[in-house]
Amino acid sequence: MLIIICAMLPSSIILPQQDLSLSNISLNSSWQIHGLLMSSLLFGPQIGAICAISYLIIGLFYLPVFHGGGSVGYILTHEFGYLLGFIPSALVCGFLSKRKSNANLINYSLISILSLCMMHIIGITYLFLGQIIGNWMGNFYDLVLINTFIPFPSQLLLCLPISLISILIKRLLFIK
Repeated sequence: MLIIICAMLPSSIILPQQDLSLSNISLNSSWQIHGLLMSSLLFGPQIGAICAISYLIIGLFYLPVFHGGGSVGYILTHEFGYLLGFIPSALVCGFLSKRKSNANLINYSLISILSLCMMHIIGITYLFLGQIIGNWMGNFYDLVLINTFIPFPSQLLLCLPISLISILIKRLLFIK
């Protein structure tokens, strides 16, 4: 559920102005990926992977929760490889966060960044394989630019707050 709720939340940065008002800079990302990473940071690899698999099943067979909608036909879109990357990313993120010495902001941020990179590598691999098979006609470099390089900086920015929120929740709930 956390991933679905986070997918509906737009991400933005709130900055103070000189006249003491606040400006809102919208980021080109949602909290969907970070909801998955937070689940894995908090509850480990098994729960993180179950969350990722559940999200994929819900999006493929029940509700249009993905960015471009949903249904079984979504498998043939160029975004689906990134969704497939959720599962190994959740496993790696959860496994690395379970080490007792890793429960600090820097380590959690690095774990989140590593997991995010893993998801993008799997997505790029899916794009490459789809290009070879001929699933989509777009230029491979344009697809990588649109799906990886444009959203990656904002996703990278959100790794720090999600790590901080995970640490705070762990301490509040006494999760080990």
